[in-house]
Amino acid sequence: MTIRSSARPVILFAASALFLAGCAAAPDEGTGTDDTANTDYCARMVTNSGGLEDRSFNQSSWEGLERAADEYGIEVDAIVSQTETDLAPNVQQAVETGCQFVLTVGFELTDATSEAAGQNPDIHFAIVDEFVDGENIKPIVFDTAQAAFLAGYLAAGVSQTGIVGTFGGGNQPPVTLFMDGYVDGVAHYNDVHGTAVAVIGWDKATQNGAFTGDFENTSLGKTTTEGMLDQGADVILPVAGQVGEGAAAAILERGNASLIWVDNDGYETLPEDFRPIVLTSILKNTQDAVVEIVGKDIEGDFSNEPFIGTLENGGVDIAPFHDRAPLVSAELAAEIDQLRADIIDGTITVTSPATPK
Repeated sequence: MTIRSSARPVILFAASALFLAGCAAAPDEGTGTDDTANTDYCARMVTNSGGLEDRSFNQSSWEGLERAADEYGIEVDAIVSQTETDLAPNVQQAVETGCQFVLTVGFELTDATSEAAGQNPDIHFAIVDEFVDGENIKPIVFDTAQAAFLAGYLAAGVSQTGIVGTFGGGNQPPVTLFMDGYVDGVAHYNDVHGTAVAVIGWDKATQNGAFTGDFENTSLGKTTTEGMLDQGADVILPVAGQVGEGAAAAILERGNASLIWVDNDGYETLPEDFRPIVLTSILKNTQDAVVEIVGKDIEGDFSNEPFIGTLENGGVDIAPFHDRAPLVSAELAAEIDQLRADIIDGTITVTSPATPK
């Protein structure tokens, strides 16, 4: 399935309506006379098998490409992968459109992106959340451990049981990077406050922990979370895409724990029923990165040097506490603000085997 958008507001509205409906055909491209449009330039995005509305990096990447369409007057299109077998054919479909720029999302598209880029040296590619070598491939990655460190410190600070949890969709660097930072943030809280808050679901030293083996099956997220709640965890960080919605459902049912979301602000992107349980989210500013990279490509300034989002450049951070703000004391909020500054100036270094370099 493809989702098409252009710089004209009416086309953008049609594109948004299309992917929300999920079953209609893509609208025809308009033939307007917008003098600001870059009619000679177009971009394509290929999602991983999580689909477009994953409330995660596919959705954020598409929002970035839509913003680029609006800002630069270009035509963009999302090619939605439903299963793993769609991935390589969809990248090939993107190439065959003749567009100058192809954006792919996630580790599942590593091989397809590398192969297509090698066969099409005149097309510029970018891939979100993966390092792929190539003269015409720009990795877009995020040092989420930095923001997860803040989230872990926060989780330890609000926990009433002294137990917090995390689990992933798969044991992969973009996932474990969150988990490493989270564990280290809890450990730092313990060092500062003389406490012994425990993390279940991840052992940084052994790089082993709890994984669902899936990024789409919400029932797996629910059962995994229920097990952690049974062990006393009262703050849960799922790093598992749509599977995390199962975690939210389990927490909402129990009513005695908080959720930390990833990639985008879960308070804004998850169903409204989950808002009261969202403590914060570990953010990746994929949208701004995509807009900047597309803009530079249009200007003829494409580079294969990786974009690495950090606290310093605004590529990562944590979201507001929203409805859970009463759980966060002024002292704890101030400590987190200081930690952010300490990470940015190098006073504290957050490390992980998965840290992007």
